[in-house]
Amino acid sequence: MALRRDRTHTETRTKRPRSEAPAYPEHHTAPAYPEHPAAQGYSAGFQPPAPAAVELRSVVRTYGRGSNTVHALRGIDLSLPRGGFTAVMGPSGSGKSTFLQCAAGLDRPTSGDVLLGGESIARLREDRLTELRRSRIGFVFQSFNLLPSLTVAQNVLLPQRLAGVRQDRALAQQLLTEVGLPAHGDRRPGQLSGGQQQRVAIARALITRPEVVFADEPTGALDTQAAQEVLALLRRAVDSLGATVVMVTHDPVAASHADRVLFLADGALAGELHRPDPQSVAARMADLATARSFAGVAA
Repeated sequence: MALRRDRTHTETRTKRPRSEAPAYPEHHTAPAYPEHPAAQGYSAGFQPPAPAAVELRSVVRTYGRGSNTVHALRGIDLSLPRGGFTAVMGPSGSGKSTFLQCAAGLDRPTSGDVLLGGESIARLREDRLTELRRSRIGFVFQSFNLLPSLTVAQNVLLPQRLAGVRQDRALAQQLLTEVGLPAHGDRRPGQLSGGQQQRVAIARALITRPEVVFADEPTGALDTQAAQEVLALLRRAVDSLGATVVMVTHDPVAASHADRVLFLADGALAGELHRPDPQSVAARMADLATARSFAGVAA
C-alpha cells in the first residue's frame, strides 16, 4: 500500500488491521508468515505470541572504573512491540543515546541482553552484528548521513549494496515516490533542502524492509514545516507499511506522533505515556526536570 503523499501530520491514526499484509510491488514477494499454530504443535485456535521487535533484559551500561564510573543505563527491562511507534525522551544525560545505541546493536551492554525479533544480539561477533544491522535494522540520523558523491537513488540503495544483495531500483523509486520525491533520484544530496534530505534518509532506512527503524533526533536539524513532514512520514510508515519505529527526541511535539512515549532519568525508566499529546509530554518532562533539581539540591 503506497504511502499517501499529503504532508499533513493530522491524519487519522487508524492502524492497519493485523490480518492485512503490507502491499508490495507485483514483482516482489511479501515476507513469509509463520506456519499455522497446529503445524507448530499448538492446539487449534491458539496463536503463540509473536516476539517483540526489540527487547531489553536487565540492560546495564557503564563507562569508566572506580570513582570515575558513569552509569549510563541502570538495568533497563523493556519490550517494544512490532508495528508500533515509540518515542524515547528524558533530560540531558538521562541515557537516551546510550539506550538507542544498545538497542540498535551500535554499542554492547556491560551486562544484560538485547533481543531483535527474539534473537539475542548483545554478544554476537562484530561481523555478524554488522550484517544484522545492514539487513534487519534501519537508521535515520539527525544529520541525514547521506553520501554527497552519490545520487539520491544511490543513497537509498546503499544498504542493499553494502549487504551484498541485488539492488532493487524499482523499490527505491517506489519509496522515493512515497516520501514525495519521485523526480529527485538523479540529484545529489547537496541539491536538496534539509527536509528533503531527511526524507531520502527515511526511504533509505526502509529499503531493506527492516524489522525496526531507529531514528535519532530526526527533526533536530529541520525547520518546523520540514519537521512536521518528516514526522508524518514516520507515522505513516507505521500505519500504512507496518513498520516499527523507535525515535529518540527532545521535542514534545515530535513525541506526540508516537503511540507511546518512554521517559528515562539517570539511566532508568521513569514512566511512560500512551496516546500522548504535546501538553502531557511537556508536563512530564517538566516534572522530571523538577525532580532532578531537587535531587541536586539534596545532594
